Amino acid sequence: MSRLLKRCRRRDSTDSEETERKVYSNDPPSNQVFNYANNYICTSKYTILSFLPLNLFEQFQRIANTYFLILLILQVIPWISSLTWVTTVVPLVLVLALTALKDAYDDYQRHQSDNEVNNKESMVLRDGEFQSERWQNVIVGDIIRMKDDEFVAADLLLLATSEPNSLCYIETAELDGETNLKVRQALTETAVIGEDDVPQLSRLQCEVICEAPNNVLSKFEGTLKLNNDTLPLSNDQILLRGCVLRNTKWCYGLVIFAGQDTKLMKNSGQAKFKRTQTDRLLNTLIIGIVVFLLLITLACAIACGVWETLTGDDFQVYLPWESFVPHTILGTKAGSKAAGSTVISLLTFFSYLILFNTLVPISLYVSVEFLRQIQSLWINWDAKMYYEPKDTAAKARTTALNEELGQIEYIFSDKTGTLTQNIMTFNKCSIGGRSFGDPADWEGNPIQLDDNTPKHDFSKNKWCDKLVWYDKMLVRCIEEGDDSCMQFFKLLSLCHTVMAETKNGKLVYQAQSPDEEALVGAARNFGFVFKSRSPSTVTIDVVDKDGEIKEEVYKLLCILDFNNVRKRMSVIVEKDGKIQLLCKGADTTVNARLSKDSADLLTKTSVHLNEYANEGLRTLALAHKELNRQVYEEWKEKHYQASISLTDREQKLHDVYELIEVEMTLIGATAIEDKLQDGVPDAIANLANAGIKIWVLTGDKQETAINIGYSSKLLTSEMEEVFVISGETHEDVKQQLTDARDQMKELTKQFSMHTDGAAMELVSFQEHNAGEESHPTGEESFGGFGIVINGHSLVEGLSESLEMLLLEVGCMCKAVICCRVTPLQKAQVVDLVKNHKSSITLAIGDGANDVSMIKTAHIGVGISGQEGMQAVLSSDFSFAQFRFLERLLLVHGRWSYLRMCKFLGYFFYKNFSFTLTHFWFAWFIGFSAQTVFDAAFIAIYNVVYTSAPIVMLGVFDQDVNDEYSLEFPKLYTPGLTAMFFNKKIFALSLLEGILTSCGIFFFSYGCLIDGIEHDGKDMVSLETLSFMSSSILIAVVTLRCALDTNYWTPFSHVFIWGSLAIFYIVHGILYSDVFGYEYVGSLRHMGGTAVYWLGLLLCVVGILVIVVSIKLARLLLNSNLSDKLRHKASIQRAKAGGKALTLRPKTSIRREFRTQSIRSGYAFAHEEGFGELITSGRYIRRGDNAQVTNQEPNAAAVNA
Repeated sequence: MSRLLKRCRRRDSTDSEETERKVYSNDPPSNQVFNYANNYICTSKYTILSFLPLNLFEQFQRIANTYFLILLILQVIPWISSLTWVTTVVPLVLVLALTALKDAYDDYQRHQSDNEVNNKESMVLRDGEFQSERWQNVIVGDIIRMKDDEFVAADLLLLATSEPNSLCYIETAELDGETNLKVRQALTETAVIGEDDVPQLSRLQCEVICEAPNNVLSKFEGTLKLNNDTLPLSNDQILLRGCVLRNTKWCYGLVIFAGQDTKLMKNSGQAKFKRTQTDRLLNTLIIGIVVFLLLITLACAIACGVWETLTGDDFQVYLPWESFVPHTILGTKAGSKAAGSTVISLLTFFSYLILFNTLVPISLYVSVEFLRQIQSLWINWDAKMYYEPKDTAAKARTTALNEELGQIEYIFSDKTGTLTQNIMTFNKCSIGGRSFGDPADWEGNPIQLDDNTPKHDFSKNKWCDKLVWYDKMLVRCIEEGDDSCMQFFKLLSLCHTVMAETKNGKLVYQAQSPDEEALVGAARNFGFVFKSRSPSTVTIDVVDKDGEIKEEVYKLLCILDFNNVRKRMSVIVEKDGKIQLLCKGADTTVNARLSKDSADLLTKTSVHLNEYANEGLRTLALAHKELNRQVYEEWKEKHYQASISLTDREQKLHDVYELIEVEMTLIGATAIEDKLQDGVPDAIANLANAGIKIWVLTGDKQETAINIGYSSKLLTSEMEEVFVISGETHEDVKQQLTDARDQMKELTKQFSMHTDGAAMELVSFQEHNAGEESHPTGEESFGGFGIVINGHSLVEGLSESLEMLLLEVGCMCKAVICCRVTPLQKAQVVDLVKNHKSSITLAIGDGANDVSMIKTAHIGVGISGQEGMQAVLSSDFSFAQFRFLERLLLVHGRWSYLRMCKFLGYFFYKNFSFTLTHFWFAWFIGFSAQTVFDAAFIAIYNVVYTSAPIVMLGVFDQDVNDEYSLEFPKLYTPGLTAMFFNKKIFALSLLEGILTSCGIFFFSYGCLIDGIEHDGKDMVSLETLSFMSSSILIAVVTLRCALDTNYWTPFSHVFIWGSLAIFYIVHGILYSDVFGYEYVGSLRHMGGTAVYWLGLLLCVVGILVIVVSIKLARLLLNSNLSDKLRHKASIQRAKAGGKALTLRPKTSIRREFRTQSIRSGYAFAHEEGFGELITSGRYIRRGDNAQVTNQEPNAAAVNA
């Protein structure tokens, strides 16, 4: 055990404040001084010895379990308990055992995983030779040798590899879910170490100074001190634990972080626990139930004291008080009568506390978790949410939030890859003030586009791709050697971080984003083919004026890589002694860095950008600049100093980039199309009709997002107004938001006056002949509002002084689009609504930049798209296409919410009916806490007799089928206001339970009190009253469940009628002569009397007739859409030639909104590119003139 604790040790408080790490190679004593964590992984919670006490300790931290433990202790005290301890210990043990089994299984899986990982072996340099060591014995400072397809044992600094340029390829699926290969490269200074050069490795003396352990996977800052040189280290030299070495024969690495300090383990903490509104309401209701329990217990205790004072003392001859009670006849009768009655009253308080304990349902939480598990399986098994092209099914990654899917009021969605396909195609471009891309002949004359319009044939280019292009004029300009066009496409073929490889004779690109792949691919089709690169060169093929292919080799001097803040990237290249800076990026950032000479061209290009905007295309601007060599050399030194900085390295590099990206000359702009996913417009329209407000949070420009908003039906022409908030300053944003709010209020007021203030009926029903199409037109005549907020305005809007105004304006709109938002801002917007509105929020996205908002929202949904699996790994639910969100919410979400509400209402009702029967019995027994039911019935009432029907209700019930749920989205609206289960519904369940228990007891008592047996004896006795009451109770609550069932399946019949049968079977066995139970013969005796069967029938019918009458009255006077749809469905099933159902709006007032001509925009990915990787030469395999080979990794796109 001590060894285990030592291995699992955590650093003390002093170590936890580590600000930087120092690691020495081949020097264990120096490393041991720092007491770094070893490589032993311990994720399990229990051992064989600690499981029982620790698990019980955890379980009894739950209030309900502790409450029942206290009751159990009270029940073993004979003076206060009239109920055997078995009635409490059976359900308590069952709940504890089920939970313990689940916890034990989960921890067993963790133990298996820990043992499997800790006992893996790696080759570690020890005593001058490589020895096989278990992972758990690896320590910081060790040098490890790995081979192809091996897992990385710890976070390593890559020293050398078998590949040219000391490259290695890793798969990071275990870290981020991405299966495409990543490239890492060792420093040149350490790359000289050979495969079997053990002596040189043993002599290696270096010091690594780096950042402290953290959970940031994409960043590493450090330096390597070797031979009196200080070398910068970045993430490109780091192999993280959990990665797999691919396509690399061998490599060496120095252990930097081990065990719990590795980035994998830093990211393996449990996700933030999300609790549903239902859970929070249940906690409140449980507190209310406890208060109610204490009140009726106190009332019974006081009544007992009064009864004992007035009556009980006179019957001590027959029922003497306990010997320790004052004034008892069993003692000296010392003490007053009042004192004795008070003691008995106090004892009775605890007795009734035990007797009424079933008001607090111990099995409630277990039942809820079971139902949620089944609801999750329905989602996982839904074939209609299966996406065949990717073989991806919907998956509920958590089981705790299913019913909350039926209460979503706000959806926060990413755009690129979520609403769109994130598959880019090069559609148009602006070059030198001319726009290309519209269908045109060789003379530039426009032609009509139809199915017969000929596409340009790129087949003469052996590297051509599948580009569809109709504008022959651009092709002609290139063939004639137009300087602007040549410069434009050369920039596209040079300014990027794409990696190339030839595979089976084909040129394949691996890009950091679909946008970049589309641009380089377009240049390739037009004859500017990016072929290969080395650490210091880029090679392209160019078709010259004579149509001949000419190879051009450019010296790659530096890459100024893209990031979120810059929103652009640049390369500095040299050819024939001429140094150029080539830049591409968002036009807002590029335009601000242009020289005055580009003013005229910028005006023309801006016109073209406006034209592209109406088509929702993604754009970026291209610019270049010639550099003086002296200027470049001075800048290069500043760049080097920034690159080796250990503090604020990114910011310093950013500042250095700003120095050279100025006074550029505009070349043109590109326009890329990102098509909507299938079914997105219909899904958004249906979700909006359901009363759900949709906010799109995107990194795209404002104009692009607006156009996608219209094409996806997020914004519609029926809206009263779409406001654009574009202020640059705090005051401008405040004024625009205020004006928008005032205008919305005024338009809403005008519409209300126009409709004379009458409430609009959203839908009505008309009968048509069978065969006519049934369709919803169901939308309120008031079109609502939309609002678009750009990035600058959003920054001000999220400030403390304006956030509430922003929230007010946003919540008045049906649709909100926020543009140019960062991942952090996405989370801030979600958090703003989540914290200040009593509404359920859902965030959906497909990329790493969406993870923050997915984790912030009440429910996170990940789409397995083109940007890796980070969003899915952080989500609560996942699927492959946005359109499946409609079914997830309107079908599964609504059903789960409806089922859970019915389950909870019925659960409380049946427990109140059961428990409060004792309260009415108390008035006839002097409040002595005698039970009306026998102990066996009390012990198994919830577990055996009434569990099956309620589980059936919670698992299978549905008010309407999935087709109606999608066809009539207004069915979803009750969940937005928690209409089906709230405090009012709970109060009604309590009232119904009180009345039912009253009816059960008094009807049973009335049937038996004057009954006479055949032998002349009274029929009434505790045994007969108990059996009569329990029979009526089981029949009433079971048939009450049947009345609540809308969807009957074979399981429904088995569970409901089977529960009634089980009651008599168990009683027949338990009350037989075999067991000799105290109630022996009750069933046999009562079952042979007409009083029992007639009383049972009359009581059950009498109670249920009241329930049916109330239901019928509600259906006739206040039926909802669900009721009408069920009625219509029943008519259609009964009549083959039945009538179809349609929806008709009451009014049709519309306000038209005319879209304006607006600019389009381009959204970069939210990740760094491959710039630093390329310039260091870490991915090029030498041999055959720096051409890539088939040994390189597969060319799956590197997703943004």
